[in-house]
Amino acid sequence: MRHFSDRPVPREIIEECLLAAGTAPSGANLQPWQFVVVSDPKVKHKIRVAAEEEEQDFYQRRAPREWLDALAPLGTDAHKPFLDLAPYLIAIFGKNHSELPDGRRVKNYYVHESVGIATGILITALHNAGVVSLTHTPSPMGFLNTILNRPSDEKPFLLLVTGFPAEEAQVPVIQKKSLDEIATFV
Repeated sequence: MRHFSDRPVPREIIEECLLAAGTAPSGANLQPWQFVVVSDPKVKHKIRVAAEEEEQDFYQRRAPREWLDALAPLGTDAHKPFLDLAPYLIAIFGKNHSELPDGRRVKNYYVHESVGIATGILITALHNAGVVSLTHTPSPMGFLNTILNRPSDEKPFLLLVTGFPAEEAQVPVIQKKSLDEIATFV
């Protein structure tokens, strides 16, 4: 979904969905994720400006031709107006270390996998609540640490654009692989 309404989403919906995401399994149950929920229009705009700079560089210099060809049918480009329009941007970070209740600092294990599972649960919970989302991954995303005042030990995983769909929203017609193409039963 790339066409969002500016209609407000009740914060309670976001909170409940984040609580669902927090139930995800994680290495040693250290829960190595941090969700930063952004609704302030000024902060969202800063994120948009920084993301579009990275996207511009990606589309003009870094993306291989075959990647650009793969993106062409979807009509994506460096312009990301949905970052301003959607009511929420949820910046998801993976934490390389955690602090235990006794104050000890410990290494987190399976950070990428754990954060990926939590993100999947979050997306599913949002969709079950009638809210749509868009995974956005400008690369690199270090600007999120700066704009959102996150420690360098937290690594941006994904920016989840969140809100209600615009009335005129159109989901691109895309084909998904069949069960035979994605699964093997042994």
